[in-house]
Amino acid sequence: MDRTSILNQYRGICSDVLGELTTKLNKSFKSFLMETLILYLVIPGRINFLQLGRYGKSCEQRFRQNFSKDFDWLEFNLSLSDRVLTGDRKAIAIDPSYISKSGKNTPWIGYFWSGAAGQAKRGLEILGVGLIDVDNKDCISLQAVQTPDRQTLESRDANLIDWYLLVIKSMREKLHRASRHVVADAYFAKNNFVTGLQEMKFDLVSRFRDDAALYYPTLQKPTGKKGRPKLYDGKIDMANLDTTRVQKINIDNGDLYTLVAYSKSLKRMVRLVVWYSKDGKKPKLFFSTNPEMSGKDVIEFYRTRFQIEFCFRDAKGFTGLMQSQARDVAKLSFNFNASLTSINLAKVLARERGIPFSMASCKTMIHNAYLLERFICVSGIKPNRRLNDKLVKELIEFAASAA
Repeated sequence: MDRTSILNQYRGICSDVLGELTTKLNKSFKSFLMETLILYLVIPGRINFLQLGRYGKSCEQRFRQNFSKDFDWLEFNLSLSDRVLTGDRKAIAIDPSYISKSGKNTPWIGYFWSGAAGQAKRGLEILGVGLIDVDNKDCISLQAVQTPDRQTLESRDANLIDWYLLVIKSMREKLHRASRHVVADAYFAKNNFVTGLQEMKFDLVSRFRDDAALYYPTLQKPTGKKGRPKLYDGKIDMANLDTTRVQKINIDNGDLYTLVAYSKSLKRMVRLVVWYSKDGKKPKLFFSTNPEMSGKDVIEFYRTRFQIEFCFRDAKGFTGLMQSQARDVAKLSFNFNASLTSINLAKVLARERGIPFSMASCKTMIHNAYLLERFICVSGIKPNRRLNDKLVKELIEFAASAA
């Protein structure tokens, strides 16, 4: 393994995917983008314009200027997903994430819900859209879009659900190529969101509140009389399920039952999955707006949704998702997406090298390889790669195994 094999492989992955894009990029922006995506994995501390200028070959001003340019992150990451997500069952995962940010002049700063803090906090929010592989329990971030603050939404006569639907609608054609299933948490189990998704030809897999009103579908045959036919027989008592109307699914750590049920809040029939844990807690209610979906798929799709949160975790911990000092919507968007995309590239690199994915290890190896390359370049010495192969390999992988 020569001194630049890791970096060359990383650059090669970027170059190959950029070459597959339908929108062709000029040579200058292409080289800038490749340098930026490498630096997000190289810089060990805070990642901002000053640090990018220090570690990179370009000046700080070049990064500031190019961060305001448009780039199709969705198409880039969809191409990357083909190299990582090899399972047959895939779904679009959406999840809002709180971004800590201060300052009076930051665009769209306001109060957003922070799941970690359990309360609304002042800062920013992004809606992360990812592609999950249900069979292999993995996720690739596709794109992150910043959420406007409450005042901006009110000026547009819209609410958060309207905005989230607008974001998905802007990506609809490309997302359709990946999956027709959208997976989201219980916040999105709302009639207006489900209706908006169905108009875009998507099904929703999500979770009901514990006290959701659900009813058994009627077994009565149509009478032929005037008026709307009967839709349901009676409300489902989760403590006393009618075992003649449900199907049991074998699953670990609890009992799982599935049936087609009528949801009062969604005003439609859904595929309902009821999970009773062994610890005696309240049953959890999962559903799909496609009644034909199997109960096993519903629970497995929803469980895999959490993979998108791991992408946020890695980006916040290793690639500066919350460290941008920009005060411009376009530059903030570029930082969010570059941070998440660098995580995707690290996953592809780990897979192609046949090593288990660890963000800490990947960052350590790329950081070491980059510094070694810079040291040799600056020294002006041309080393004998064959003689030094073992030593170089040890230097690059130094501390990576312990990370």
